[in-house]
Amino acid sequence: MTHGIPAQSRHVVTLDLDGVTDKAGLMERCVRALELPEWFGRNWDALADSLTDPSVWPAATGEGGLLVVVTGWRAYARTRPDEWAIAEDVFAQAADRTPALTVALALGGSHQEPSDQPG
Repeated sequence: MTHGIPAQSRHVVTLDLDGVTDKAGLMERCVRALELPEWFGRNWDALADSLTDPSVWPAATGEGGLLVVVTGWRAYARTRPDEWAIAEDVFAQAADRTPALTVALALGGSHQEPSDQPG
């Protein structure tokens, strides 16, 4: 849901989790993709705070809001289901509380894994 802001006007950031095997790796990818400051705490609360605080979003975000597209997440979700459940909750709650934020999980398969779709 885009909460009244057209999706096409949002700044798009891809959060690529391909190859991530643990929370530390997830946090490092978030730092790079979201251009988080050095003082970012690299924990779930800090991630939630950063996602809901437009002042720390990438400079290019502007007034249109932010669309975070999470790719390559399935292997991490399989190998660390408890961590992934927390990450999903953080993403969902941040998007629910922040009208200018949308987090979307890309359902496409990784280029390294066979697709589970026919054809």
